[in-house]
Amino acid sequence: MNQVRCFNCGNICVKNGKTKAGTQRWLCKECSATFTNPIDNSTKQFVQFQHWLFSKAVQKEMSGAGRSFRRKISKFWEIWPMPPKIESPMNVVYVDGIYLSRKACILICCNEENVLGWYLCRYENSRAWEALMQRIAAPAMVVSDGGHGFRKALKRVWPKAKLQRCTFHAFLQVKRYTTGRPKTIAGIEMYMIAKDLLIIKDLGQAANWVTRLINWRIKHKTFLSEMTRDEKGKLRPMHERLLKAERSLVRLVRQNTLFTYLDESLSCGEELPSTNNRIEGGVNAQLRTMLRNHRVMSIERRIKVGFWWCYFHTPKPLSASEILKVMPTDRSISKLYKAMNERAKLEDSIPTWGDAIVWHELHTSNSYPIYLWD
Repeated sequence: MNQVRCFNCGNICVKNGKTKAGTQRWLCKECSATFTNPIDNSTKQFVQFQHWLFSKAVQKEMSGAGRSFRRKISKFWEIWPMPPKIESPMNVVYVDGIYLSRKACILICCNEENVLGWYLCRYENSRAWEALMQRIAAPAMVVSDGGHGFRKALKRVWPKAKLQRCTFHAFLQVKRYTTGRPKTIAGIEMYMIAKDLLIIKDLGQAANWVTRLINWRIKHKTFLSEMTRDEKGKLRPMHERLLKAERSLVRLVRQNTLFTYLDESLSCGEELPSTNNRIEGGVNAQLRTMLRNHRVMSIERRIKVGFWWCYFHTPKPLSASEILKVMPTDRSISKLYKAMNERAKLEDSIPTWGDAIVWHELHTSNSYPIYLWD
């Protein structure tokens, strides 16, 4: 049996009769406080909402064709789960973005076990990445698929962290130019060079791979220098796609982001990852499955579904009762924005050149101000 504790001093209470309505009254023997302990089903309903989110259950199959369930959980759609602040530095973290629509993207950061943070933006850019990274302690190494604006944000927020570009995404970028079945000898060799990037295990193999990439350009120099004219009569390289594939790899080699996982000073005796598979398969794929199970939702609810998945995979998520107490809602956020807008309007109405009242002119630390009025 659950013991009722005093809301004032926290001691165990005893029964003390009932009210006129028949509600049980409780008495605290320590502080003599009497009160009733109303039953709140919100926590139980939120747990049902949580179980439904992480299941394949269909509302149509529930009692009342799901109408009762929708009425009970409607208030929980107003809650916005907030990411925790990670203060202990990690050795390796993974970052990526998942698009829920053309103008809605959730940026996610995780390690091998948990989700560390998330941020909603319209598209991947440096400001959005900075907002995500500022709540997370700087790691030793970051694995990224090369999202737009991430390198710029990395230099600002985590300047000492090393970047590892996902080798599988580097291979896919080359494959996009050469296709999976290239027709030319140069295309076949470039495809094989990019594919061999996935099996490099030490610095010696990495050096041989870079040599192969340089020799490829020298070997096919004449072939790659062939020119043609496009529809507008402009002179262009005939094998432009092959040149773009080669430049994409050369750029990563010059940036020194392809073989960061081979750095022994970062490994600490452990094998470092070279791909972003942890977040692609462990987070993004699970999120897409969850959204597929609960499709035909508005974009706002799809965003909140993504947020809830991330929140319940954080290191220490709160209990259902604590979530209902501390997490912001649509109403509280609207109230906050309204107060901020009113404050901004007030500050704009105050003159800023010479005739505004200064606080220290009316409040001094002693009875004799240090300045003298004329």
